[in-house]
Amino acid sequence: MLLPPILREYQYYILGALLFLTTLLNKYRRRTRNPRGLPLPPGPKGYPFIGCLTIMPKDDPWLVYDQWSKTYGDLLYFEVLGQPFLILGSLHRTHEIFQKRSTIYSDRPQMPMIVDLMGWDFILGFRNYGPWWKKQRKLFHEYFNASAVTQYRPIQLDEVHDFLRRLSENPDDLFKHIRLLVAAIIQRICYGAKVESLDHPFVRNAEAALAGVSEAGIPGRFLVDVMPILKYVPEWFPGASFRKRARVWREINEKVADLPFEAVKERLNNGTQLAPSVASSLIDKLPEKGHPDREEEEHHANRVSAVAYLAIKIDSLQARQTRYAHSNTLQLFYLSHQIFMKKQTNSTMQTFFLSMLLHPNAMKKAQAEIDRVVGSSRLPDFSDRHSLPYVSAIIKESARWHVGVNLGIAHCSSEDDEYEGYFIPKGTIVMGNAWSILHNPETYPNPEEFIPERFLDLKDGQLNPDVRDPGCATFGYGRRICPGQHLAQETLFITIASTLALFDILPPLDEAGNPIETKAKFTSTLLSDRSPLPFKCRIVPRTAERITLIHNVMDSK
Repeated sequence: MLLPPILREYQYYILGALLFLTTLLNKYRRRTRNPRGLPLPPGPKGYPFIGCLTIMPKDDPWLVYDQWSKTYGDLLYFEVLGQPFLILGSLHRTHEIFQKRSTIYSDRPQMPMIVDLMGWDFILGFRNYGPWWKKQRKLFHEYFNASAVTQYRPIQLDEVHDFLRRLSENPDDLFKHIRLLVAAIIQRICYGAKVESLDHPFVRNAEAALAGVSEAGIPGRFLVDVMPILKYVPEWFPGASFRKRARVWREINEKVADLPFEAVKERLNNGTQLAPSVASSLIDKLPEKGHPDREEEEHHANRVSAVAYLAIKIDSLQARQTRYAHSNTLQLFYLSHQIFMKKQTNSTMQTFFLSMLLHPNAMKKAQAEIDRVVGSSRLPDFSDRHSLPYVSAIIKESARWHVGVNLGIAHCSSEDDEYEGYFIPKGTIVMGNAWSILHNPETYPNPEEFIPERFLDLKDGQLNPDVRDPGCATFGYGRRICPGQHLAQETLFITIASTLALFDILPPLDEAGNPIETKAKFTSTLLSDRSPLPFKCRIVPRTAERITLIHNVMDSK
């Protein structure tokens, strides 16, 4: 927020005084709500008033919290400027807190600029737990549960084949191809629209909307996130330029949600909606026009379609947010810059290509399994999944080895709670540390190493059900668990199996034709994202005969 000139000189003093008073007030309220004087959970104490502000991790916070947990335990508590945080460092704790006590720990922290002013309240991941969230979640589950997603397999196959063709024609644009693949699948499922490039109008609108979220997510960018009461300031008030910008971004957001939905309605009316979609199905189920519930039900249908599509696009925020990873403020925790369930899909795909580049023996084992089960005369299909346990093990290990979203989207306690003799205040920001869970050496020996075999039964080579599936942490927890996890897992399988069937993933060569060593490098932000940084590799057809498979498929369309 830009303050009037007369106050600008003193804005930091004013802000500091307000934060100081807020901290005192919070501590007083907390003391009155804890009449039994129960202790807070263990953790670093920090300094008076500012708490752990000076020691809050700047890089790889999940690693720092993992180290703190070794000292204080898997129930880690600390405060920053009066705001309490609770980090859960084990699957036992995430189950106890997020699952068994889900009625208390299913809320979200406040995000006034993004949610209240910019209109991102229709995104399930940002919305507080309540009747609206339950309604949207129920509708979303209807179309993306484990049984429902099987109907989208023809779309996934078609788009994966397009992905393979693009990869064979221009392998240097690997990350772009992955991004387009996921966007194209969701666009067709939600709206029945074919996306051939990232220049599609609906995709461009989504990018513009997400650019607004990216800027609004810059730590300390808008004072309204520190002082939520400012959201009630009228747009004409001096210094309220943030309200004008929020209005512009809100209008873009409405286009993202409304234009594709209205296009489906128009195609249904004129009989040109040839492909079924989530939006068309929801529209068909609406009450008749003139019914008192028509407007509300149509609004829900519109938002469910938009939620499913936008969820995969949030990953584009990564590049801009990474620049601000060293800013040490609470805003970083209030903005979860992605709906992590779809970000996890993109990140796992990128990690898969990197892991195959670094572990060629694992790639060769998977290819041998595919050759044995699928042969060389066709491409893998979903029916092959249970016969390809090593491929499934590679997918699981890619998700576990370097978790795409380590802290996820923060939960928030909606009331005071007593847990194992500790007092957990209302408004505590609670996060599960997926890194700690998936790198526990007792569960996964040598956790830093990429070992797909850890998920297999050595006796018969099948998946070992006794080994913990990484999905226990990669897709969230409790009532907030990823509603799109089943679609994500199916997309990962068919993409990775098809890629391994057709291509070798090899290191780049220098001018003398010698392989160049590749080192694993990942993004590091306070927003819990960890994706591979762009890397070079050669994606080479295994044989000329295999590459004709994809061309034959494309020609038969």
